[in-house]
This record gives sequence, C-alpha cells and structure tokens, in this order.
Amino acid sequence: MYKKNENAVSPVIGVILMVMITVILAATIAAFVFGMAGSMDNQNTNIVMVSVHEDNGKIITMYRSSQDDQSFKYATINITDDNGDFVMVDNLTGPVGNYVVAEGDFSGRNHVVVVGHFTDGSAQVLLDTYV
Repeated sequence: MYKKNENAVSPVIGVILMVMITVILAATIAAFVFGMAGSMDNQNTNIVMVSVHEDNGKIITMYRSSQDDQSFKYATINITDDNGDFVMVDNLTGPVGNYVVAEGDFSGRNHVVVVGHFTDGSAQVLLDTYV
C-alpha cells in the first residue's frame, strides 16, 4: 500500500523561495553599487566666479572665466550677512568680466552663494564662500 506524504514538500519550496529572493536582492544591490543600473548625467561645468568684500561695505561678485561660456545663461547671487539676514542680489549674466555690486552695510563674515543656470535647464552651485 502506498501512503501519500506531503510534509517534506512545503519546507523544500520555502527554502528554494528564500534562496531565490536572496539572490535577486543581492543582484539588484550589486547592480546599483557597481553602477550597472545606468549612469546619471552628472555634467559639471567649468565656470569661475569670484566674490570680494570691499572696504566701503559693498560685496562685488564677478564672472571671471569659463570653458562652458556657450551654455551659461545667468547666475543668482544669494548673500547672508553676519546678522543672518538674507539678501537676494540681481542676476549676473555673461560675458566674462561682468559683475554685480551688492549695496549695503556688509560687515563681518558674509556668506555668498552663487548658483549658475544653464541653457539645458540645469543649475549648479558655482561659488559658496564667506567674504
């Protein structure tokens, strides 16, 4: 007589499923870690901005040079003075040599952040300094 025994089927299938899930997770994580999942277009540009604090309390930010001049549209200049007050300065546009003067009584250490905007719609921090 033949007796049907299904007790061993369930644990075997469970182990196989757990091994498959582990292999799939390991392959997915390895693909992201080793860069096989695709590359991000992280295209940095070469734009030089300089910001100086004049003796008369003004801050001057200048567009100094560029290898990517053809893709540069404008830059926004954000200044936080030593009191923590935020000042938005007009946009700085090309060509090389143009500058923007922030009028005011800037004293102490002032945080200047220049964000460049480009023709492809991207933006990048070009300068993050204290003057």
